[in-house]
Amino acid sequence: MHQVQGVVARAKGEPVGIETINVPDPGPGEALVQVQACGVCHTDLHYREGGINDDFPFLLGHEAAGVVEAVGDDVTSVAPGDFVILNWRAVCGNCRACNRGEPWYCFATHNATQRMTLADGTELSPALGIGAFAEKTLVAAGQCTKVDASARAAAVGLLGCGVMAGLGAAINTGNVSRGTSVAVIGCGGVGTAAVAGSALAGAETIIAVDIDDRKLEGARRMGATHTVNSKDTDPVPAIQELTGGNGADVVIDAVGRPETWKQAFYARDLAGTVVLVGVPTPDMKIPDIPLIDVFGRGGSLKSSWYGDCLPSRDFPMLVSLYQQGRLDLDAFVSEEIALGDVEAAFEKMHHGDVLRSVVIF
Repeated sequence: MHQVQGVVARAKGEPVGIETINVPDPGPGEALVQVQACGVCHTDLHYREGGINDDFPFLLGHEAAGVVEAVGDDVTSVAPGDFVILNWRAVCGNCRACNRGEPWYCFATHNATQRMTLADGTELSPALGIGAFAEKTLVAAGQCTKVDASARAAAVGLLGCGVMAGLGAAINTGNVSRGTSVAVIGCGGVGTAAVAGSALAGAETIIAVDIDDRKLEGARRMGATHTVNSKDTDPVPAIQELTGGNGADVVIDAVGRPETWKQAFYARDLAGTVVLVGVPTPDMKIPDIPLIDVFGRGGSLKSSWYGDCLPSRDFPMLVSLYQQGRLDLDAFVSEEIALGDVEAAFEKMHHGDVLRSVVIF
């Protein structure tokens, strides 16, 4: 048993606090990871606000990188000393998605069997089965992806969630390729990553849409060729005008609201693709769109789960591109903070002041 410090959300809407956490030694199929860096993601805030479920108390944090300290007796995929990025898609290899050769859709992903607890024995619910706002965490070994140990943990750890979601929404789900026109609605961490992914894939026109000029400038630095401030300008005709009157081949909604999804639907070209990667709340409904418009515009309406990534395939490749200077993951790290600064980081994120605050251990 290991006693460490971690960030816990005890009740809906209440400020988080640092508490002593009991972390078991790894059992079969498990790995103990010494966390080096963990990004502050909107999903952690959703947990604190009760937007995911009400299984309080939560051990927050999930967008992380660190070093494997110990593994269960049967674990062969990683070993003590390996530098790993944590992921919340531990592929089972046996479900119907895995069996048909689409493991990025795995329907039976799994987490550690043992539970981490508070000092008094209260069981914790780790965010996305990870719980990495802690000095050490216990995960399923399949949640560990070994990558180049020389990579900066604060940067590559962000592939564990938001940055991978955005990159994958463009490259994997949207199938952005050479010469494609792309529009990205919402340029927070995920949307800016979608811009970067589009640029990496060779898109010719990349239109960034947001209501914050600071975010639009950041999107330009990551490869956007045009920007639209939708606070003052209707993005649908603006995107059409920037694409020869046609609309974009791929429009990525990185906000996840009915109004932004409707904008994405009408801002695409005929037979174009809409990719929803922003996560809506359960009460949101698809806007009133005539069914003839769905039929008449053709194309694809897609949801992107975790950027449709396969961590074992995508993480090492993207880290390699980062190491080569072809993918600027450092640009997503707005600040490095201490464990006790997570609550303040939530506030900065809420106001759009950062792409990512990253806790450094």
